[in-house]
Amino acid sequence: MPEQLPYVLILYYSRNGQTAELANQIARGVARVAGIEAKLRCVPAVSPNTETSLPPVPDAGAPYASKSDLANSAGLAIGSPTRFGNMAAPLKHFLDTTGDLWLSGALVGKPAGAFTSTGSLHGGQESTLLTMMVPLLHHGMVLCGLPYTDQNLSKTATGGTPYGPTHWAGTAEQQPLSKHEKALCQSFGERLGKLALRLAD
Repeated sequence: MPEQLPYVLILYYSRNGQTAELANQIARGVARVAGIEAKLRCVPAVSPNTETSLPPVPDAGAPYASKSDLANSAGLAIGSPTRFGNMAAPLKHFLDTTGDLWLSGALVGKPAGAFTSTGSLHGGQESTLLTMMVPLLHHGMVLCGLPYTDQNLSKTATGGTPYGPTHWAGTAEQQPLSKHEKALCQSFGERLGKLALRLAD
């Protein structure tokens, strides 16, 4: 049986598909790195109902994440649309269940970063990324961003920050990812993949 490649877990919540597209572009970047692969996983919406309100498998897109997906990853990218300058509740809910991984140190020393999508250009992109990094630091992970040696950071007129990839989705008709946003996602994925391999040695 062939040995399974290490993987970068790209874990996200997406409501309208924009954050999911960021995740897909990051996966393309990880795929540029020999010896590691990307694993896309999403989290279900949360509900005030106590009854199960969603099927155990999503109708479309990436499968729902398990804690073993997280524990066995070599690196992590977490993504969410912004909610008042912070991650959306579904991703926060999933992360809040990982206390046992924190206690065991399962994620210590692994590289991680964040990505987000916002309706308005100044609607909390950077604050969302920074606050999403807090649980990553609590897990002892090594933060990964985007250095300014990537010229797309200086050229973008939409999303893209040194704290991680972002997308300006717009508040009316949803805008597709710009060429700069796609390039930054792919650079981020490639960087995360390379870091994961180096830190695993």
